[in-house]
Amino acid sequence: MENFKIGDKLKIECYKHNGYLDRVSDEATVIYYDEDKLIVYNDHTRLTEHDGSSHLTKEPAILFFYKDKWFNVIAQLKKAGLFYYCNIATPYLIDGGVIKYIDYDLDLRVYPDGGYRILDRNEYNYHKKVMHYSKELDEIVNLSLKKLIEIKKNNEYPFNKDYIESLANRYKELQNSQF
Repeated sequence: MENFKIGDKLKIECYKHNGYLDRVSDEATVIYYDEDKLIVYNDHTRLTEHDGSSHLTKEPAILFFYKDKWFNVIAQLKKAGLFYYCNIATPYLIDGGVIKYIDYDLDLRVYPDGGYRILDRNEYNYHKKVMHYSKELDEIVNLSLKKLIEIKKNNEYPFNKDYIESLANRYKELQNSQF
């Protein structure tokens, strides 16, 4: 297992294929992990972009990272409902208290009504060309997006509102037990 425990706070670093650091999230609290996945919670955390600009996230979010899946999922608990923002990305690794992954631009946005949209296809195609993605990598990325859409259409984990609510409650209980 990793060198952290439930309640620990980790940073998150998102890289691009060329090793360029794209985005840093200051803090996420570990609320669950096992041999396959890591689930963290953040709320109004600072995001620093590659250009040095930063802002606070606007709502609580539950982030799902996987050891063997080429995507991660962010459940955004907005006032308007439960949204998901899904990144096609490498499986995560932990390095010195930091969750790290490589983002491959393609994203899936899921709305509270169940509708979804694929985002950033042009950005993916551009980076695929300038960063010379291999044919194998391109196949992995596209198969991962297809699999993610299938999981969403079937409302499988983590696309389950009751499960997300139970994780949010787990975080609240964890916060209450620390005071």
